[in-house]
Amino acid sequence: MEGEFGPDLAAVISVLQTALTPAFLLVAVGSLLNVLTGRLARIVDRSRDLQRQYPNTEGIAHERIVRELRIIEKRMRVVGSSILFAVLSAISVCVMIVALFVLGLTNTPAAWVAVALFMLALALLSACLFQFVREIRLATYAIYVPEEYLELPPPPKPKVRTT
Repeated sequence: MEGEFGPDLAAVISVLQTALTPAFLLVAVGSLLNVLTGRLARIVDRSRDLQRQYPNTEGIAHERIVRELRIIEKRMRVVGSSILFAVLSAISVCVMIVALFVLGLTNTPAAWVAVALFMLALALLSACLFQFVREIRLATYAIYVPEEYLELPPPPKPKVRTT
């Protein structure tokens, strides 16, 4: 494998092919991070909107705002942890790619390192997805639709014609 100036081209191509496969996982995690940061931005916007309404409300409306702010605070923490798990998963994939290069180019028999890093990346990604589902459940729980919006208006009475 070692030539006069380092590894031969065939070995480098083989290592590149092997190391590029996990890079697709990076693309997926990147897309997931895009979704999560979008959700976090919407949560922050909703929080700011509710905080502006807070001093101008009383009674039941005020209680609804406080309740929703509490849920929003939980949602921010859950999305934050989901983002953390996604980033840690991506870092694990990056370290695994480096390990694949080092192991492949030095011909070191330690495949368990790559396997362990891949399993770690998948475990962190699973934790991220679990938190994502948790945040979605919190978001649907927080939605409040006033009862009057759920009732249909009474049907119109038929007009009686008089001749």
